[in-house]
Parts: sequence; structure tokens; C-alpha cells
Amino acid sequence: DSGSTDRSLLPRYIACTGIENIDEAITLLEQNNWDLVAAINGVIPQENGILQSEYGGETIPGPAFNPASHPASAPTSSSSSAFRPVMPSRQIVERQPRMLDFRVEYRDRNVDVVLEDSCTVGEIKQILENELQIPVSKMLLKGWKTGDVEDSTVLKSLHLPKNNSLYVLTPDLPPPSSSSHAGALQESLNQNFMLIITHREVQREYNLNFSGSSTIQEVKRNVYDLTSIPVRHQLWEGWPTSATDDSMCLAESGLSYPCHRLTVGRRSSPAQTREQSEEQITDVHMVSDSDGDDFEDATEFGVDDGEVFGMASSALRKSPMMPENAENEGDALLQFTAEFSSRYGDCHPVFFIGSLEAAFQEAFYVKARDRKLLAIYLHHDESVLTNVFCSQMLCAESIVSYLSQNFITWAWDLTKDSNRARFLTMCNRHFGSVVAQTIRTQKTDQFPLFLIIMGKRSSNEVLNVIQGNTTVDELMMRLMAAMEIFTAQQQEDIKDEDEREARENVKREQDEAYRLSLEADRAKREAHEREMAEQFRLEQIRKEQEEEREAIRLSLEQALPPEPKEENAEPVSKLRIRTPSGEFLERRFLASNKLQIVFDFVASKGFPWDEYKLLSTFPRRDVTQLDPNKSLLEVKLFPQETLFLEAKE
Repeated sequence: DSGSTDRSLLPRYIACTGIENIDEAITLLEQNNWDLVAAINGVIPQENGILQSEYGGETIPGPAFNPASHPASAPTSSSSSAFRPVMPSRQIVERQPRMLDFRVEYRDRNVDVVLEDSCTVGEIKQILENELQIPVSKMLLKGWKTGDVEDSTVLKSLHLPKNNSLYVLTPDLPPPSSSSHAGALQESLNQNFMLIITHREVQREYNLNFSGSSTIQEVKRNVYDLTSIPVRHQLWEGWPTSATDDSMCLAESGLSYPCHRLTVGRRSSPAQTREQSEEQITDVHMVSDSDGDDFEDATEFGVDDGEVFGMASSALRKSPMMPENAENEGDALLQFTAEFSSRYGDCHPVFFIGSLEAAFQEAFYVKARDRKLLAIYLHHDESVLTNVFCSQMLCAESIVSYLSQNFITWAWDLTKDSNRARFLTMCNRHFGSVVAQTIRTQKTDQFPLFLIIMGKRSSNEVLNVIQGNTTVDELMMRLMAAMEIFTAQQQEDIKDEDEREARENVKREQDEAYRLSLEADRAKREAHEREMAEQFRLEQIRKEQEEEREAIRLSLEQALPPEPKEENAEPVSKLRIRTPSGEFLERRFLASNKLQIVFDFVASKGFPWDEYKLLSTFPRRDVTQLDPNKSLLEVKLFPQETLFLEAKE
């Protein structure tokens, strides 16, 4: 396919470098992510005349190729869609300033910094000074791919990816003190160590995070998964001298915190060492006098296109993108993301980790303002377009930025038949048999596919199916066109949702007012009932007290001795008692009667002596204070006396 970018890169790379072994040429291009400039500079010194050409975004060696006479062929085949076609209404907008994300680690803290690439390293330090309260003069900012940089260095000149990890060292500041060794060890166990591991043979660097409780053995096993070097064949450099046992945890091994550099390679056998010492290193020189027309098609080398771009390239890959017969979709996508980063770098779309149903929930089943389009990337390792699509289109910064802002991106690998069948089952369930049949009939060389899904009230609509034979501009325009359709639908959904929420708010307010009214009525009713119950209780107490008083009065009245007659053999005392109401009580008593009988008489008339006091006039005295066992004669209430009752205070 003359429209495929990697088909044109291979012959040009061979023409520039003079490498005759096609497998070796593909390997070098693979190692440089099919970046022609980087691949050529990897084997030819800079001074040999490699020039940057703005024509087509490619690098052309001046003497060997003339862009004016041999323009780069742009892909002409457009992606077809089995569904409603979308056409962009506008061209690509002017490129916005590139934003860079930095995660800076210092001891047990992480600080996220977002800056434009026109800023300097010193501006990052100034932000960190405010966040970490560390003077810029005491701060060493480490973790740059190019080594140590000056504060005045502009970030754009470092050619950084979008996401970067750095760390701060403060050798002039004392470390935080700990109460004991055990406390320090426990703190280290809870910390995360970043191990920057360089694979010596391929000169690839891995940034791996491990907790302090992870063991050295676990690190080596993880490295085996990345490099395919068995643990027993791994040859390490950089471990501290105290790390003598693979079962030792990282917190105890003496690693530098928060970042430590290690190097790993494959341990060679004696036979391999001898064989390598006998090999001769052949210098590769740039072909400066070759005619570009001689390398317009790779078929001149006697190699079939499918073998060059399909079987050969896939054979170089170490591990599949996704495990076969994966039970858990989340675990499968974790491996997919890790392998994708390993092959194509860290600048790639953020793939959603979880099931397809969970991706639907994240994209569609939220408030209308928060909804996004769902982009499903279908990968196929055997397609001749996969490598170019991933490295040059899907990992383009403009595409990555646009997807992250407007899409939820979910991925699946269709290379294995079992995974392909599983996705077709999911596709049939969620999108219907027509979409499933469309994907089922796609040929291998038409992959990878990019499905754009929009959530509807009753179903999920596939807006577009983008095939792998496209360009960055065409891909961006089709994404923007889909976004226009989605935005129009989203505005309608937001309007409907706002109206529905307004109606629901009015109903909620009415329900709340009705509820408060009911509660107020219930509170009044309960207060009235409590008041009535209290009145009833007090009335009952009052009645009981009156009944008790009446019973006491009757008992006292019955216990009184009979009133003596005026003419009696014994002396008689006549008492006249004035009540508080002005009435008078008159009665005769024997002079020998005790004063208590007078008290009982007064109480029988409703004036108990514990509530009233009985007073005499001349002299004024309180009779109730006298001894009740004395006779009337003894207390001088004989032969007659006028007394009056007064309520006690």
C-alpha cells in the first residue's frame, strides 16, 4: 500500500543508511518508534548532513533525496463507515500552546505542576518553593531524561513528553527526625520508591514504582516481565552493598529515596562471550549518491509487503498486547496499557481501565454536562497499519490532548481469536448485530479501527468507524466532526435535564413545604395533647389531695371528744376562733383538755395546723408553738379566749 507511511520509511531508511539487511533495518526503526530522524542519527553521525524537512513531517538526507522532485505520498484512502457519515464543518484550529504535566516527588509528598512548554525549569522550582517551602537555592530538581539542566533552560528545548516524573533532592537540608529506628523503618515501608532501570542491551529505560514493603525478588520478577530476561540470567548494577538477599524488602535494602538508578543486562554464557569477541563491527556509512527512485517500493528487495510490515515486525515484539482468554477485563487492559507504553512511549491516550459496561457508565450515565463520547480503539498486531497508526497518529500530541478532553477511550486487542470472539459478543449485546457483523467482516489489513460511540436515551449509536489507513489531520477532523454532532445533542440533553430538574425542584419544594406543614400541625397537636395530659394529671393530683384532706378532716372530726355543756361539773373553757375569711368558730372545751384537741378541732374545719398558725391577741403569741400536750388551763386559755387563724408563709 503506497499510502502507508512505514512502507515509504523503510526504503528511504535503507537508502540513507546503506543497511542491506531488511530485518535489521526494521529492528532499528522499531527501536526508534519509526522516527526516521532518530533512526538515521542512531547509525550516522550528525555532521553527515542530516537535514530536517518540513515537507510531510519527514527527515530527508540532503544529497540523497529531493523533496521537490519526490514529494512524500500522502495517504489517499479515506476511512469508510457503515453508519451515518460525518463531515467536518471547519478545518483544524490553530495549535494551542503545548501544556506539560509534571509530577514532582519529594520525600512523602507529590506535587502536580502544569506549565506551558515555553516556561523555564526555574519557573517549576519557583512553584515548588511555594508548595514545599524549600528555597530554590537548596533544591536540586532531578529526573530529566537529558541529565541535569540549568534553571534558564526552556522546557520546549528538552523535547519532553506530555507527562513527566521528577523528584527533588535537598542534600543541604537535614532529613526529618524519627523517634526510633522502628518508627523510621515503618515510615520507609509506607513510602514508594521509584526505580529507574536501564535495560543495557536495548538502551531502554523503565520507571517503576514499588512500595517499601516490596522485595528485591519482586522487582526482578517485574523486570523479567518487561525484558524477558529470566531472574537467574539477570546481571545487575547499582544495588546497595547491603542488599545481599533477594527476600529483603526495599525499605531495608539501603536504596536512595525517593529515586534510585539500576542497570540490568543478560548474563552471557562462556560460549556466547567467545562468539561475541570474534564478531566484527561493520561501520554503516550514509549513501549520499543513491537515486531516490531506486527505493520507491520495497518489493525490489524480493520481500513481500506483508512479511516486511506484518510478520517480521510482530515477531520482534516480546509479549502480546493482551493476555488470551483474560477473565478480568480490567486486568487485561492494565497489561494492554503497559505494553502500549512500552512499545510507543508514554505519550498516548489514557485508556479506561475496566469493563466496557463501566466505560459506558463513565461516559454516558452521568449528568448531561459531564457526558463524553466513547472512543473504542481496536488493536490488531498482524495488521500492516498498526505500528504507523499507533506511533504517528494515536500518539500524536494533538490527538492525545483532544481525546483526553472530550472522550473516554477504551481499547481491546483482536489479535487472538478468543479475544476477538469475546469483543464481538460484547459488540452484539451493546450495539446490535449490524455493528458486530461490520467488525467481523473487516480484513486484518483494515485494522486498527477507531469506533466513535454516542450515548442515546434508549440505545448507543455508533457515529463513525475510522480505519487505520488515515492521517493525523483526517483523524482529527473526523473526531471534531463527531464532537460537533455530540455537542448539539448534548445541548438538547442539558436543556431537557435543566427543565426536568427545575420541575423536580418545584415538586421537591412543594413536598418540603407540605412536609413542614404536616410537622408543624403534628407538633401543635402533640403540644396540645401534652398540655391536656398535664392538666389532667394536675387535676388528678389536686383531687387526690382534696380527698386525702377530707378523709383526714373527717377522721379528726370523729375523734373529737363531745362538746361539754355550759353547766358542767368540771371547769369549761369557751374559745372563739376567727378564720382568715372573717368567720368565727366557737366551741366549748374542758379546761383539762389538751391543746392538741383544739388543733384537731381547727383542722376538722379545714385549717390543718401545719398550714395555719393560731394566734392569741393579748398578749400576742403563737399558740401553735406551745406544747400540744398541755391543758388549756396550763396555757391560760381559760375560761374564755378569742383566737384568730393566719396562714403560714
